[in-house]
Amino acid sequence: MEYMQAPATSSQGNILCCTCGVPIPPNPANMCVACLRTQVDISEGIPKQVTVHFCKQCERYLQPPASWVQCALESRELLALCLKKIKSSMTKVRLIDAGFLWTEPHSKRIKIKVTIQKEVMNGAILQQVFVVEFVVQYQMCDDCHRVEAKDFWKAVVQVRQKTAHKKTFYYLEQLILKHKLHQNALNIKEIHEGIDFYYGTKQHAQKMVDFLQCTVPCRSKTSQRLISHDIHSNTYNYKSTFSMEIVPVCKDNVVCLSPRLAQSLGNMGQVCVCVRVTSTIHLIDPNTLQISEVDGNTYWRNPFNSLCNPRQLEEFIVMDIDIIRDQKLGAGAGMRSNKHTLAEVWVQKTSEMDTNQQYHCRTFLGHLLNIGDLVLGFDFANSNVNDEYLNKMNPHHVPDVVLIKKSYDRTRRAKRRNWKLQEMDKDREGMDTDDERQYQDFLEDLEEDEALRKNVNIYRDASKIPVESDTDDDGAPRISLVEMLEELSLTDATGGEGADMMTE
Repeated sequence: MEYMQAPATSSQGNILCCTCGVPIPPNPANMCVACLRTQVDISEGIPKQVTVHFCKQCERYLQPPASWVQCALESRELLALCLKKIKSSMTKVRLIDAGFLWTEPHSKRIKIKVTIQKEVMNGAILQQVFVVEFVVQYQMCDDCHRVEAKDFWKAVVQVRQKTAHKKTFYYLEQLILKHKLHQNALNIKEIHEGIDFYYGTKQHAQKMVDFLQCTVPCRSKTSQRLISHDIHSNTYNYKSTFSMEIVPVCKDNVVCLSPRLAQSLGNMGQVCVCVRVTSTIHLIDPNTLQISEVDGNTYWRNPFNSLCNPRQLEEFIVMDIDIIRDQKLGAGAGMRSNKHTLAEVWVQKTSEMDTNQQYHCRTFLGHLLNIGDLVLGFDFANSNVNDEYLNKMNPHHVPDVVLIKKSYDRTRRAKRRNWKLQEMDKDREGMDTDDERQYQDFLEDLEEDEALRKNVNIYRDASKIPVESDTDDDGAPRISLVEMLEELSLTDATGGEGADMMTE
């Protein structure tokens, strides 16, 4: 503590302190600093210990009454926030200087050295330096509280597909994991016919919508509901809903196109097989090997439905096969597939082996099938299909059987599978018991379709040690080790949990 006074001239003499008699330069109080300190404390009323609140989740400090601000340690923003806490008690003094005193970062203490001035007895100006200690207390902010409770969301993306099989959803899940779009979601809820993604901001939801529109053929609708309105600041609080409908066609579905659409796709046959669903629907004509792609906009202008679901596929055995060479296409025909081979086959149902009933059809699986192989297909001859386009077709142009895929021993394939996929953490409700079978179907599709797994991260399963033997090899497709990724784990770097690093 010291006096603030005008400099004394050389002719000015000293006076005696009126309390203790010590010679001092003249001042309005006629008292020395020591005696003045016993009479007046200009820091009286200013708290020496104050509490500040800090949210550990988002690392922000509470700025009363209700705002939370991001401040680094010993920053100007944190200094201003702390001084505002004691501003109300410093109305009668003048703040000269303030600065941080070093404290241990984990001590939950912030110390600030404050210099103040105040006019005391008879106009004397007194200056004093003291330390204010701010105690950091943890308090969860409202935003983090709602996130932890998982009931706070500003936008939801509702993804739906009206199909009996979830192959497209499993494929979509892998794409979302690969591009890490699930990290911004507050909650992911899996329900019947779809998944809901909840987000804290509308921007994150819009990013997901844009990703879905580029990834799968779909259409979207947007709506919003007013939650609150502040008439003073003219701010509105909405909850937005994005409804995404994926085309109701999955891989291995048999479809019947409208005559107009089939003609626009290069005079394809109306009865086609969906071989893949990515950003477009990939179709193949089993009679001519013509291929075409249908995007989302084209589909919604000329919609078509699946004629069968996977449960209706029947198992056939190949009795005879004849590869068709030099198939000539009609005028205006589109592209042909180079990965498939056209063939004529005679097949018999495995459930009708005691009869002489056989079926003749064309197939695009000529490169895979041999006599005696098992193959899954859809039996049109003994089915009653209600489809507007199929019912108007000439019955002679409707095949008796459409073969979909070669059948392998599922148990043996699962035992030999030495890879795995990651899954999203999501809430499940009202799920079918058929999910595991559908998931196995998707894994088999990845093994059979190289183009499909290009966009999927496949990880080597270290827990499985495949046992190789000549008798196990039934020709089923596999995924090579080159295509697999090593799953990152914290124990890889040290060779064991808590083990020392190996150094030479």
